[in-house]
Amino acid sequence: MDKKIYDAYVAILKTELVPALGCTEPIAIAFAAAKARDVLGSFPEKMQIEASGNIVKNVQGVTVPNSGGMKGIDVAATLGAVGGDAEIGLEVLSKITEEQIKKTKELVDSGFCKCSLVDGKDNLYIRVTAKKGEDTVIVIVSEKHTNISYVEKNGKIIIDAQSPAAKADTGTQADKSLLAVKDIIDFANEVNIEDVRAVIERQIEYNTAISQEGLAREYGARIGRTLEKLYDKNDVRVRARAAAAAGSDARMSGCPLPVVINSGSGNQGMTVSLPVIEYAKEWNVPHDKLIRALVLANLIALLQKRYIGSLSAFCGAVCAATGAGCGITYLHGGDEDAIARTIANTLGDVGGVVCDGAKPSCAAKIASAVDAAILGFELGSKEGVAFQKGEGLVKGSAEETIRSFGRVGRDGMRSTDTEILQIMLEK
Repeated sequence: MDKKIYDAYVAILKTELVPALGCTEPIAIAFAAAKARDVLGSFPEKMQIEASGNIVKNVQGVTVPNSGGMKGIDVAATLGAVGGDAEIGLEVLSKITEEQIKKTKELVDSGFCKCSLVDGKDNLYIRVTAKKGEDTVIVIVSEKHTNISYVEKNGKIIIDAQSPAAKADTGTQADKSLLAVKDIIDFANEVNIEDVRAVIERQIEYNTAISQEGLAREYGARIGRTLEKLYDKNDVRVRARAAAAAGSDARMSGCPLPVVINSGSGNQGMTVSLPVIEYAKEWNVPHDKLIRALVLANLIALLQKRYIGSLSAFCGAVCAATGAGCGITYLHGGDEDAIARTIANTLGDVGGVVCDGAKPSCAAKIASAVDAAILGFELGSKEGVAFQKGEGLVKGSAEETIRSFGRVGRDGMRSTDTEILQIMLEK
């Protein structure tokens, strides 16, 4: 295949499939706060956090990892400032000590950190203002969870990646505009496994570990454990749903194990990978074919989010589950037409499920989305059935269908997103 596309896909996987500790929105706040402390050069006397609606929505319902069970923007920011290590990105809170947790609780109770909602910004926007004496630092994270787009100290601009000149100068090595269904399938078939092995093996290892933890202990709403308890866990359909849900059970409730993300989300990283892993075990698929299936699944999920954006009112678990369904179809020997049927069937079923923030019930949405993806695969590959062009948002090709649902998620659900946030913030 074209070398430019090949290299871009390898770069996309290496850039996007990275480890993260805890739900990525509170982690992004902790990362920004840790960076602000570093730039300030000492521990601040006070901090101010201004965040976009989707950040607020995805923080208030989840436990901040390594926080002793605490929740909230102020907790994430304060813990990041107290003990966060910005050098390790989304694993910023992995080195927190009990003493730092204690100090964080004291600072939160004292009102050290003030938080507010900011309007008119991108869906992923965090502004941290840290002050000590005469010194003031501003750090802005935007567009991606660890993308520091602006840094200022005492009025002097240190980084300004928000300027048109800076944006024009960004590299295109991991250009997601090159993603396309046919090219993704070709890449999955042709990629030199050694070019992607490390990143995919890490996804298998990390995401399997947190899934097993979620099944072993009573986290959150215990969706994964409940599926295995009430349904036949000898059925791979049940195990695939339970595996993905259990990872979310643990992650949304503060489990300190890292996961490998997709589209900036741990839940999406688990949803796109764990069902494929379960089916590979069930069918005794060679390990290298599992790697190829996960390459395809991850890129299909990223293709969908390219049109929707990092954060929106469109539940990202649906995109990830659609990717997983395509990965399962690939394991089954499905060709481009079979994968297209899986995409149409899954998005035509659950496309448009709303995101009302990160929280324990995300595990249930994941289970539902994976169930729809499995049905989409079975309809398309075992029965040869696909939803047809003109049936709702389904179009004549997989590419057009993905764009159609992406438009709804990006543009059509913008007012829905605002209304969801207003309802969530009601006292």
